[in-house]
Amino acid sequence: MRAKKPLVIAGAIVAFLLLLVLCLPLFINANQFKPTLETKLTAALGRKVTIGDIKLAIFSGGVTVSDVSIADDAHFSKSPFLTAKTLSVGVELMPLIFSKQINVRSIKIEGPEVNLIHGAGGKWNYSSLGQGESNGGAGAGALNVQKLAIANGKIIVSTAGSSLKPSLYQDVDVEASDLSYTSQFPFKVSAKGPGNSALKIEGKAGPINPSDSSLTPFEATIDVRHLDLATTGFIDPSSGIAGVMDFKGDLNSDGKQISSKGSIKATKLKASAAGSASTVPVDIEYATVYTLETQAGVLSQAEVKIGKAVQHLTGSYNTATTPAKINMKVNAPEMPLDDLEGFLPAVGVVLPSGSKLSGGTLSANLTIIGPTDKPTITGPVNISNTKLAGFSLKSKLGALGSFAGLGGGGGNDTEIQTLSATVRNDPSGTKIDSLNLVLPSIGGVTGNGTVSAAGQLDFKMVAKLAGGVGQAVGDVATVAGGAAGALGALGGGGRAGGNSSGGIPFTIRGTTSNPQVLPDVGGAIGNVAKAAIPGNPAAAATKSFGGLLGKKKP
Repeated sequence: MRAKKPLVIAGAIVAFLLLLVLCLPLFINANQFKPTLETKLTAALGRKVTIGDIKLAIFSGGVTVSDVSIADDAHFSKSPFLTAKTLSVGVELMPLIFSKQINVRSIKIEGPEVNLIHGAGGKWNYSSLGQGESNGGAGAGALNVQKLAIANGKIIVSTAGSSLKPSLYQDVDVEASDLSYTSQFPFKVSAKGPGNSALKIEGKAGPINPSDSSLTPFEATIDVRHLDLATTGFIDPSSGIAGVMDFKGDLNSDGKQISSKGSIKATKLKASAAGSASTVPVDIEYATVYTLETQAGVLSQAEVKIGKAVQHLTGSYNTATTPAKINMKVNAPEMPLDDLEGFLPAVGVVLPSGSKLSGGTLSANLTIIGPTDKPTITGPVNISNTKLAGFSLKSKLGALGSFAGLGGGGGNDTEIQTLSATVRNDPSGTKIDSLNLVLPSIGGVTGNGTVSAAGQLDFKMVAKLAGGVGQAVGDVATVAGGAAGALGALGGGGRAGGNSSGGIPFTIRGTTSNPQVLPDVGGAIGNVAKAAIPGNPAAAATKSFGGLLGKKKP
């Protein structure tokens, strides 16, 4: 019996202690700590913090707080920066019970809503978090949290003064441990982003910058899946930019500059208001350095790959304005057109209905300057040795097709030996100058014109027929007597002394999908009149052009 007595005493003590622990909430009114807790959190964050009811959670060693509100920086908004239904604060239990001291060890926020605002000068509304309200940052020492967790949160990202729709991130989960102003701490973030995208960030941050938390150094890897560009809120819908993007990269910041490198894969990309979705993916490998103070960066290297077609992109960008501005150079040597064809609609290039590019290469050396949503693109473009399959130039030439040999003998394709031009593309459309087109079945075609944003064509062109074609035209024209010399000049060769300044003038109207080639009557008569024709030049010119248009001679 005596052996059992110590066990009975020990059991009684344990039962008493358990009863005491269970009854503590009955004797301790946790709400008496409300002013202290509000003061502690306000000092730690540098923002006015208000809380609702407090409940003591004995077994978890802390308190649970309802209806939490953290004020925003007054320079950004009068609405709360953060609101949450529940906030659990882990504390050291013994100091809380016996000395009424609160030593925060962990913070968990359930279902918070956070408003992130990007303001002028690159500042964010969270930049001042952690600064004391009246002591210039002395409140930094008050923050010593072993673990911070946010569960099932919502983050709304907007730009001050912008009309763009804010970006919404839901199901936000954050984990960070050993938060400190003197050392690094690990963190993880996951969220569901705009357009049902998936976002994951993992890395290390710190030491926390006590004067501006947005300048805290960090290193992280970012993985974004299925980001719908049109729903991000960072792109003006009128720009027409759209598509779905996957991104994976590394970011490293020393608090002054952010260096980043990674890869992007874009599908269904649409790069202009006049364009339509690309049918082929675009892959990008990049490296850049961004300066936080100036909000400007340098793109040291970017390779844009579309199949085997590769473009090299370098330049600078500035995000201090909305939208951001860019100044880029694009060097794209000998890109296979077969690989590029599916991407051309994304930049508003539409081939004639039913046609397809076959073989050949495209080279370009372009400059891209201006706002990201409406840039101006200029520079030379060259196409070599391709075929526009399924498009018969002869069928579009109308009356001009009466020239012998013109239009490739009535085939269904158009061979293009070379095509060179200087282009300028801006939101109003595309201007093409110094267009020089060599078609083996015809000869040379030169001119200039415009393609509107809606795809309307307006070109003035001159066709200079190849030598053999000019000779054939001359032979046919001999039947018309005095018209021989005129048609020889009109053909740019033949028996009229080989006047290289002559040619067949015509215009191209209609749309990119259905171009219409029309004879330039005034220009043609002018060329004919220049020819040395015996007798009555005016009459000869009239008869010659009447034959060109297929009219019967009187």
